[in-house]
Amino acid sequence: MTGTTTTAPPTLTATRRIAGVGLAVASGFAVAVQSRINGELGVRLADGIAAAVVSFGLGLLVLLVLVPATPAGRRGLSALRAALADGSLRPWQCLGGVCGAFLVASQGLTIGTLGVAVFTVAVVAGQSGSSLLVDRAGIGPAGRQAVTPNRLVGAVLTVLAVLLAVGHRLGDPGTLGLAVLPLLAGIGLAWQQAVNGRVRAASGSALAATLVNFAVGTVALLATFAVEVAVRGRPAGGLPSEPWLYLGGPIGIVFIAIAAAIVRFTGVLLLGLATIAGQVVGAVLLDLVLPTAASHPGVTTLLGAALTLVAVVLAGRTPARHR
Repeated sequence: MTGTTTTAPPTLTATRRIAGVGLAVASGFAVAVQSRINGELGVRLADGIAAAVVSFGLGLLVLLVLVPATPAGRRGLSALRAALADGSLRPWQCLGGVCGAFLVASQGLTIGTLGVAVFTVAVVAGQSGSSLLVDRAGIGPAGRQAVTPNRLVGAVLTVLAVLLAVGHRLGDPGTLGLAVLPLLAGIGLAWQQAVNGRVRAASGSALAATLVNFAVGTVALLATFAVEVAVRGRPAGGLPSEPWLYLGGPIGIVFIAIAAAIVRFTGVLLLGLATIAGQVVGAVLLDLVLPTAASHPGVTTLLGAALTLVAVVLAGRTPARHR
């Protein structure tokens, strides 16, 4: 399963890892903003799946124009076709978009009730443990990586940090039930980052890898939406007029492209933890600056966000070893 690339994993220099962590934190912040946008869009449309279709579909339209218009994008698509033809990239490694689609759908379905912070804790809980397993299995382009004590403690601290941040909301049975969706999305997110990194390595283009992600995710969402309409009918809400509600897709392009480009330098776990740090900080700031009925930030939320940053620093201190 891990022998599908003929090139050696890149050297994980300190400079590359530090730059990668910084970009991942920034992209995590963008994910928190995307979560708020898609959550509000889901409320306006009264349908989380419809909101996900709009978000992913707009992102795909942007990429269908952008990728063929750039020389790097065209070269990436050609290299991608060649990699699939010669078997150096397997078709199943192009399915990361399914997990991305599920994450965006869970944003639209749950954030209106959970708030961004509680949504984040559920994603983090799934992503932290899943990242360890994905790295250990060598699914990502950085190859197989040992579960070192620092990496293990960092993952555990991250889960504890987000539990501290929003633990007062988890006693509500309704909250726990809804939190299952982002929990599962977090588990899939680590695998998505790993296989998208493989696509990026095979194509040599983060944009080409992002296009594959959005194309696969959009197809999955359209199929799901078609079944939903057949069973429940069309969404009750109409398309809102505010332009900012349609920025979720473009923000997702930035997040997916950054993750696909840097996962080979960071590994899946460190990428995930840095992204989590950005998500938690972004979620706290959004709930403080733009509070909703579902957001209740307090002292414990701020302490949890700070502990998350400590966990990321700890996990990233020792370079991961390839086996």
